[in-house]
Amino acid sequence: MKKNNKWYLTIMLSVIVLIVYVGYFIIDREEDSRNDIVNIELPLNNTINQNKNSSKLPIPPLLEDKNPESGKAEFDLSVQYGEMEFFEGQKADTLGYNGDYLGPIIKVSKGDEVKINVKNTLDEFTTVHWHGLEVPAEMDGGPHQGIEPRSTWNPNFTINQPAATLWYHPHLLDKTGEQVYKGLAGLFYIEDEKSKELNIPKDHGINDIPLIVQDKRFTKEGNIPYELNMRDTMDGFFGNTVLINGAISPELDVKSELVRLRILNGSNARDYDFNFSDNASFYQIASDGGFLKESVEMTNVKLAPAERAEILVDFSKYKVGDQVTFRDTENNLMTINIVEDSTKKIEIPRELVEIPTYNRDDIVRSREFVMSGMGPMVAINGKQMDMDRIDEEVKVNELEEWVVSNQSSGGMMSSSPHPFHVHGVQFQIVERNGEVPPLNEQGWKDTVMVKNNEEVKLLVIFKEKGLFMYHCHILEHEDSGMMGQFIVD
Repeated sequence: MKKNNKWYLTIMLSVIVLIVYVGYFIIDREEDSRNDIVNIELPLNNTINQNKNSSKLPIPPLLEDKNPESGKAEFDLSVQYGEMEFFEGQKADTLGYNGDYLGPIIKVSKGDEVKINVKNTLDEFTTVHWHGLEVPAEMDGGPHQGIEPRSTWNPNFTINQPAATLWYHPHLLDKTGEQVYKGLAGLFYIEDEKSKELNIPKDHGINDIPLIVQDKRFTKEGNIPYELNMRDTMDGFFGNTVLINGAISPELDVKSELVRLRILNGSNARDYDFNFSDNASFYQIASDGGFLKESVEMTNVKLAPAERAEILVDFSKYKVGDQVTFRDTENNLMTINIVEDSTKKIEIPRELVEIPTYNRDDIVRSREFVMSGMGPMVAINGKQMDMDRIDEEVKVNELEEWVVSNQSSGGMMSSSPHPFHVHGVQFQIVERNGEVPPLNEQGWKDTVMVKNNEEVKLLVIFKEKGLFMYHCHILEHEDSGMMGQFIVD
């Protein structure tokens, strides 16, 4: 009888899921109309950009280090309400760090003792998660480190990892998607002796350009309400207009020289396939956790939510007056203008850094992480997030293999990809579907895209103790419970 009950419950759950998912086909258009949302089925940037004059690409400033002592750094970071005119004369309600939208770049060096004074001026809780940083758990900024309204959090930690382009953003339970979407995101740079030695562009905002790429869904009044319809709950929040550093279809002026682009996919759910309109090749030199072993020649780079890539683009072959478009697939995102000749010649370095290779014979244990379900029923290993439950217990400084797979429903049901993020570590991808991963995935990573029916094997060594998270970085899935926690001891 118990067996029959189990089958009955399984069948009933499947029927309910089917009804819920099919329901969005019936009511989704009504919800879009009710919320006065621009038609999200239009191609990216198609309608709005026809009526908007392009603006220059905003460059996030470097945050002032208030400690002049060598080897130490101190920063003030304020979480605050803001207003932005994404369209002239139309104000949108936003959130920002030290400003109306997004945040400044925090730049430190390996070995620095860092203190950050985070002041929450909001009327609600928030957190600040240092995405990609290897820090003690109580400094990680996950859901356990909530910052009360009108209060201050003062994390401090020592930088003990190589040069990288990381980022920071909220990680509040059930509210991450909304707070990130409204503007809470910023970049975090680490430099080390090797990065300083490499002959690559380093002039911030001149030939070393940060690009925070996000998609938004605007009302006719130019606002960006975070109002989820059923499709958003199922697949994650997708906008119909892409912003770079908070600007729509911006223009970037460069010299005819080598330019470094540090790209962050800061969207809630959308993945991108970045390329240039003339199919120009470029070289990827870094992934999430730092430089690759060698530069990799490419014509496109795919980034899931939260992934980063640093690329070198050689504009010396262009003439003054030439233009090239930075795109997602065939969607134009940013116009690059060559405005000045340059006599600066930099050879693209082939060899970058040495990356220690983990020996699989040293693996102490293997763990499986199966991502499944859809909408409010997404889960990892059949479980949804419970702050009072420890899902995994890990030993510090031991090599583990994590086997991550995506078994979301297929067919007429959702077959959502899931970018898998692990806190407190930079891991190595050793297999993707039984094959050696592509060259640009062979560096340090903290987030990996796992598509439906894919399996990815990671090697991890945790160096910091405490309670950390693993989760899908589609923020609506994370907020729906596609997250677990593990303790390192």
